[in-house]
Amino acid sequence: MKALLKLSITLCSIALVAGCEDTIDHTKVRQDGFVYCDQGRPSTFNPQLVDGGITVEAIAPQLYDTLLTLNSGTHQPVPNLAKSWTVDESGTVYTFNLRDNVEFHTTDWFTPTRTLNADDVVFSFERILDTDHPYHQVGGSVYPWFAGINFASLVTRVIAIDDHTVQFTLSKPDNSFLSNISTAHAPIFSAEYGKILQQEENKLNLDTHPVGTGPFYLDEYQVADLVRLKRHNKYWRGPVEMDQVVFDISHRGAGALAKLLRGECDVLNSPVSSQIPIILKEDSVVLQAKPAMNVSFIALNTQHPALSDQRVRKALNLAINRDNILEAVYYDSGEKAYTLLPPSSWAYQKDQTQVRYDRNYAMALLRDAGYDKGLELTMAVPLEPRVYNPSPRKTAELIQANLADVGVTLNLLTDERVDRIELANIQEVDLLLTGWVGNTGDPDNYLRPLLSCSSKREGLNLSMWCNDDFDFLLDLALEVSEPRYRVNLYRQAQNILFEQVPVIPIAHGQKYQAHNDDLTGFRTSPFNAQPFDQVVRLK
Repeated sequence: MKALLKLSITLCSIALVAGCEDTIDHTKVRQDGFVYCDQGRPSTFNPQLVDGGITVEAIAPQLYDTLLTLNSGTHQPVPNLAKSWTVDESGTVYTFNLRDNVEFHTTDWFTPTRTLNADDVVFSFERILDTDHPYHQVGGSVYPWFAGINFASLVTRVIAIDDHTVQFTLSKPDNSFLSNISTAHAPIFSAEYGKILQQEENKLNLDTHPVGTGPFYLDEYQVADLVRLKRHNKYWRGPVEMDQVVFDISHRGAGALAKLLRGECDVLNSPVSSQIPIILKEDSVVLQAKPAMNVSFIALNTQHPALSDQRVRKALNLAINRDNILEAVYYDSGEKAYTLLPPSSWAYQKDQTQVRYDRNYAMALLRDAGYDKGLELTMAVPLEPRVYNPSPRKTAELIQANLADVGVTLNLLTDERVDRIELANIQEVDLLLTGWVGNTGDPDNYLRPLLSCSSKREGLNLSMWCNDDFDFLLDLALEVSEPRYRVNLYRQAQNILFEQVPVIPIAHGQKYQAHNDDLTGFRTSPFNAQPFDQVVRLK
């Protein structure tokens, strides 16, 4: 992750930046585009290299296309760069037929000589899969989202059959494969651009000077200020209405809201719950609510002497008053989390006996485990608001008070941005207040990256918990095709979590987006931001 953070520093010194102290001329932008205010800042423009944040959730869908996309209603994969596909009888060989005449971006740093073909698809996925690929080590060789789903063990081969046919071979049947390659984490890059950069010994530019096939291309990046995208005139779906989109990343929290109210932002992504009443009073602002495909939770370091005892883990779970958190942090706009899966998941299982507030039972469990005289723990707390937790500090303080009420002293380690991957190697952290935003509707997208044994080996399973029975159920659920059998398997997996408590689910947040009423065409999705190719200004 340190290598990724260096990218943001590097970006400020390269040709993309016109001047790191320039301000956004909102009036000029409004003439042919709009300003999008977000709470986060990109550490890279390559969504393969991160497991969340603004790059994946908002910017990548504008720069890149994927082979497939997910239908926002059914959550099922639908054609995109691949116009069709077939699967063999074994369920392990997928053959994709690519669209004709898909143009890559023409930028100041690259002019393509050909349209997209199968070589580009092979190049994009081989970077992740092949440790000897010339780009595999670029950016730190960390592909956290793919590592979490054990993608490299699943896909054994990607080959070009001809210019417009590409074939993936899997090591075993996997019902989540199509959904996983439909996410923003799986963009298609230009192999031609990659080859030129390799010859110039400037491979890092693949991630800092992106080239894709999306509706917009990168025109300018000012670190901690803005990201400016310009219209891709040869976009395969047809040129978009807006000439530019400017991501204002200079302010967070109340500062971003103030910009929206002053008319300096046209769009405010993910306003925190406490800001919703203020926004609703503005007649000129439209507030869109999106389905909650996320979860806030506490990861428990099960290697800790006390937390290795499931009685202690259960006690901490029972000691937390989620109703108070929903009222004080989510302003009753969120939902109580009974499991890692959101309520809209087809495998969701609600168990009110296992997940409830029971102070007396919590104290009894601690006493039975030998901690009746007290226990001291530390919890890392990222302070950046996220859709799954609009105020981490307040949430942490409420949890701290709850645990103090049962004799547990909780010391909070706060930082402006505590990163999941960085924390994987911090042994002194006992608990981590974190969360997850789903990229697909498949339960595997939550359970495997967060809690599987393979994810533990990759350092992404922050609970340091591994259960062979749990992994067996996840693997079997990917291989069986009957939906009712899959539901039963995922519910069995959740029963193991209820019993073992490697994580403590807290809440599911509602995703909001506010925008000026003279803009229309924003498409809602339970996952990430959609391409802005249909956004227009009415007046």
